[in-house]
Amino acid sequence: MKNKRVNTNMKDDDLSYLKVVRKTGVQGRRVEGRGVLLAILVALTSISLLGGCGTQSPTAKVTPSTREKSVLAVGAENEYADVIRQIGGKYVSVTAIMSDPSVDPHSYEADTRDASIVSKATLIVQNGLGYDDFMNKLEAGSPHSGRVVIDVAQALGYSENTANPHLWYKPETMPKVAAPIAKDLERQLPSEKPYFEDQLTKFNDSLKTWHDDLNQLHKAYGNTGVAVTEPVADYMLEAAQLQVKTPWGFQAAVMNGTDPSPQDVKIQQNLLIDKQVKVLIYNQQAVDSATTALLQLAKRHGIPVVGVYETMPPNHTYQTWMEDEATNLLKALKSGVSTETLK
Repeated sequence: MKNKRVNTNMKDDDLSYLKVVRKTGVQGRRVEGRGVLLAILVALTSISLLGGCGTQSPTAKVTPSTREKSVLAVGAENEYADVIRQIGGKYVSVTAIMSDPSVDPHSYEADTRDASIVSKATLIVQNGLGYDDFMNKLEAGSPHSGRVVIDVAQALGYSENTANPHLWYKPETMPKVAAPIAKDLERQLPSEKPYFEDQLTKFNDSLKTWHDDLNQLHKAYGNTGVAVTEPVADYMLEAAQLQVKTPWGFQAAVMNGTDPSPQDVKIQQNLLIDKQVKVLIYNQQAVDSATTALLQLAKRHGIPVVGVYETMPPNHTYQTWMEDEATNLLKALKSGVSTETLK
């Protein structure tokens, strides 16, 4: 039987179930080397869940009193897994597929552990836009009649050729994801509906600090020029109304692991040399020789650098991650302070 598909019109007063549409690829995303491996995974999805694999996946504690009620859930990225955990609380057991901050998510390859975890899940949240399309194959290899899969990009109405897939950096994304997560948990555990509704309210309220930080950035530094190595945090920068001056061609090339054009490289270098920007933002999880050269160039010309993460770093929730990165941007713009890693 196929996975259960759900639909929504995303009305303001009724964020009901999210529509799921399968996509196997999109222009501009890297999915190297997955074809053969995933064909093997489809045949192995009945393997029992392997323990102790060393990933830092947020997992809600399951006590004996709630064990029989525990919903098995998966977030393809650990930021989505964290939101499931916050909404589901003691009634969910959540695993994140991509959770290692030392790994570039664009080169992630699923394994037999992932296949086994997905085979048992009754709720899955994935980004879509080709960013995590290996999930579609894992799900197809272990269909589940009671499973709901939330494809965030499709649910929020993004077209399949959307250039920037890092949707979790957009302030309005997670509230629109959290609501249908709560809705599906209510479907699976209807007796706990008040609990899930309360958790949803708390989650939405907890985003205020980050939104306030973005408003502060906008008021103090709106239209200020910034440079980036790739578009990981572009949605957040746009929300703060900072001006990303790095050519899109440069950003897309770095994101996709190709060489930027000489013209775009020259423009990017001149942004730093001529101090046309006030800060350089780079992806902590994808540092190569070209990125290192830019960081050195920025430092030589007195441009502060701020490292951002593509997936949620350790010891953070989604909210504290976003808050800390906004705070680091503010420190860089206000005082010229560089912050290359989050603590």
